Amino acid sequence: AALTDPVFGKERACLIDPLHAATKPVAPGDVSAYDGVCPVAAVAAADEKDTENISTTNLTVADKWGNVVEYTLTIEQTGGSGMVVPGRGFLLNNELTDFSTVYVPTDPNRIEPGKRPRSSMSPTIILQEGKPFLALGSPGGSTIITTVLQTILNRVDLGMNVSEAIAAPRASQRNTATVTAEPGFITAYGSQLAPYGHTLVPAGDAFTSAAEIGAATAIEFRPDGSMVAAAEPVRRGGGSAMVVKPSP
Repeated sequence: AALTDPVFGKERACLIDPLHAATKPVAPGDVSAYDGVCPVAAVAAADEKDTENISTTNLTVADKWGNVVEYTLTIEQTGGSGMVVPGRGFLLNNELTDFSTVYVPTDPNRIEPGKRPRSSMSPTIILQEGKPFLALGSPGGSTIITTVLQTILNRVDLGMNVSEAIAAPRASQRNTATVTAEPGFITAYGSQLAPYGHTLVPAGDAFTSAAEIGAATAIEFRPDGSMVAAAEPVRRGGGSAMVVKPSP
């Protein structure tokens, strides 16, 4: 609940300069202690290798009774752990690699028994007056968070329909000095962002991300009770959105 507290949001918003790009990583917030006052600059955590990408899948499902499931699953790297559950035929993941590689006692992502590692997976269901309005998610490793956020901004703030919101060009800022961006995003916005100090690096370049950022799926729920399902028209060869009628 603290993550959605407006007071916590105000404290984090202090770190955003609308006129200048950040020149160094920003330390994470502390949901156990916040007061809405602009925080003093702190040392950010070291960058971690991003390996959760092509082995992640996202599903968005709804039925005629109004049940909604937004599900992101991953085996983390190609082949996961390389171990198959006997008689079941599916691979076990190797998500242990998502723990911090350097052990620091105060690091919440340190390796410990009984813990799940930090993950970028962000399956999201948005409610409007207590009812589902939009369900969406994406694979893409550390670009998942920005993919989901951009899709929401495109739909809610910029007025695109859900298909347009998914198809629009993307960028991904992952707490680094540069922004990874698809060619379409650089063409559309690069010259406008440069005066503010933003450096856009083409997606697919070394140490960035896959050439195509994310692979989102979404379902929008309309006031008349109908639904609109949408998926990627091009990224990763295109996704699929369909009505499935189970056999009797």
